[in-house]
Amino acid sequence: MELQRSSGIVLHPTSLPEGTLGVEAYAFVDWLAAAGQSWWQVLPLGPPDDVGSPYAASSAFAGWNGFLAEPDAPVSTRELAAYRRANAYWIEDWERAGGSAADQVRFDREWSALREYAGERGIRLIGDVPIYVAQDSVDHRTRPELFLKGALAGAPPDRLGPMGQHWGNPLFDWDVLAKQGYRWWIERLRRTFALYDLARIDHFRGFVAFWAIPEGPDELDARTGRWLPGPGESVFRAAGAELGELPVIAEDLGMITKDVETLRDTLGFPGMVVLLWAFQGPRSNPHRLENHRVHQVIYTTTHDTDTLLGHMPSHEPWQLIELALSSRAAVCMIPVQDVLGLGSEGRMNTPGVRYGNWTWRLEPGQLTDTVAGRLREATEASRRLPAQAGSTGNADATERRPPTS
Repeated sequence: MELQRSSGIVLHPTSLPEGTLGVEAYAFVDWLAAAGQSWWQVLPLGPPDDVGSPYAASSAFAGWNGFLAEPDAPVSTRELAAYRRANAYWIEDWERAGGSAADQVRFDREWSALREYAGERGIRLIGDVPIYVAQDSVDHRTRPELFLKGALAGAPPDRLGPMGQHWGNPLFDWDVLAKQGYRWWIERLRRTFALYDLARIDHFRGFVAFWAIPEGPDELDARTGRWLPGPGESVFRAAGAELGELPVIAEDLGMITKDVETLRDTLGFPGMVVLLWAFQGPRSNPHRLENHRVHQVIYTTTHDTDTLLGHMPSHEPWQLIELALSSRAAVCMIPVQDVLGLGSEGRMNTPGVRYGNWTWRLEPGQLTDTVAGRLREATEASRRLPAQAGSTGNADATERRPPTS
């Protein structure tokens, strides 16, 4: 997969003023086009958990009906039948668990219309695929044979966390998945690439080796875990044989070893670097600008970190944004909070803190023409402006947008 020099914005739909795929989502696409951007990256679109985390969705396949701009739009019997045929692998499990197939038709209808509108304006969509499913999710309950018994996911102790991280997700039984030809993962990626042009796979290092913690009462202590081998390239080879080229970004952050880098490069996936971490550590630090690679995606910050201003209040955020845009990495992604120069009040998530996350939203009119113009200038100066950016293509925007009620 070859990435062209370009840039984009990270913004989850829940952070739009309306929080839906309605008028404000289309307005955001227009703003991206005016700002000379090529990508819109979102977090997972599944139904979030009770504290709003999109990374603990009740299904790895279903879209959240909370995004619907028209939740009561009619769905015909023919549409339902066609949807059930096209999504036969997972939709019956979803319905048996109490989910609505009609809402999934509505979600796909609205998302596809928005994606088409974005594509016509030169904006492509990047999704996010958590490696694990949520405890007691539909996937976990309906296919228990795919998961290890008595062990949960997490991360080992390190200098930032002496007790490690206890995530609590079920772990895949990769031997069982292999015997089934990795069908679950093939279907999950099929669904992913039906929704997005490119997708970030979270915790990519787990495909090489993963930290397995014995199931027990202490949900804070991960020190009792051990490394177990992942499937390596076999799961991606199986998916590629059926789906073709896999447009994947490997989230290779954290405790990354040589074998993780080897798997990433063998598969040809671009990895990630984060500007926030470029100013610390040894010269070999991969996040330092001089160590960036072309086949890579640079982020100023991520949904799990503080904002640029929140982390470095003595720095001017736009200087750091321009520094990120200057990277040799092919793609530069900037959370909208950094573009707006927000401090810690704009932070999306604080890992390890259960409550108070995932709630940040844009104010109506906060993304102004002035901000778009400044971002466009910086994008052009860093040679990331798309070739078709001379026209924002907004002439029919009102005609193509969904109704306001």
